Amino acid sequence: MKVVAVRVLRVLLVLLALAFCAYSVASQWDAAVHAFQQMSWVALVAALAAGLAGLFVWMLGWREFLGGLGSPLPVRAIFRISGISQLGKYVPGKVWALVTQIEMTREHDVPPERSFGSTMLAVATSTACGLAVAAVTLPLTSVAAREQYWYLFLLAPLLLILLHPRIVSWSLGLMLKVIRRPPLERPVSLAVTLRAIGWTVLGWILFGVHTWLLCNAVGGDGKGLPFLATGAYALAFVAGFLVFIAPGGIGAREAALTVVLTPALPAGAPVVVAIASRVLLTAADLLVAGAALLLGRTTPGPGNEPPSKELVRGTHPTKEGP
Repeated sequence: MKVVAVRVLRVLLVLLALAFCAYSVASQWDAAVHAFQQMSWVALVAALAAGLAGLFVWMLGWREFLGGLGSPLPVRAIFRISGISQLGKYVPGKVWALVTQIEMTREHDVPPERSFGSTMLAVATSTACGLAVAAVTLPLTSVAAREQYWYLFLLAPLLLILLHPRIVSWSLGLMLKVIRRPPLERPVSLAVTLRAIGWTVLGWILFGVHTWLLCNAVGGDGKGLPFLATGAYALAFVAGFLVFIAPGGIGAREAALTVVLTPALPAGAPVVVAIASRVLLTAADLLVAGAALLLGRTTPGPGNEPPSKELVRGTHPTKEGP
């Protein structure tokens, strides 16, 4: 009965997320059509492909953390879980993607604390690396970014330091204790952290290519444009993420992107880029989710079997979670 209820809830969540996706696109439809008319189809398709590649690479970063915590899953399973659960970010509150992801990883016998821990690590890594990318690329290319978002640049080195495995293990242990879940069986290693950071930074580069292609399509030029576009998107994404209520960071991301790109693009072009980017990346999320649904459920990979109750009781004499 519980399994049926969870599946029904998941379907309802996906439908709700699709409704918010449709609303976000429909609310900007006229502006999006106008934006697309100013760009070639080659540029739009290439930008969409770069966005899809960035999403896939970020999935691999999450996979590194999940495997490092003791639940290695095949790429196909990771693609399905992440592709479907990430629709939850379009629902106000930003917790629905996490809830869906935890429930879907249960199908592969992943303990909830590992799924929770790996997701928190992935979010922290993408935020820290995003700010680091912006801190490296924007101060030399954007006066507007330095003046309006200087305080975010100061967070970058601090957040990168906080990704050290010892600090991460202590923080996750504290969070799991607060929510009354068993502690993790093993901490994440430095090698796993570095590999995940590598995938995450590659993802930021691909999203930078996505933004640069759009900027180039509306008349942007200059040797510094690729760096500006990469830093602008990274900063805009983090700004959108920090606005907790806005689904998918809508509004905040576009505002930050427009501010940073305004000095480098023709008049009106930054808004065009921001709208085109939003629509294309929403389409990318929907394409990934659709492909993930077509894959169907996969069986747990080797080594993903949950620890036996006897082992859990012997190692962690705490009350078992639901």
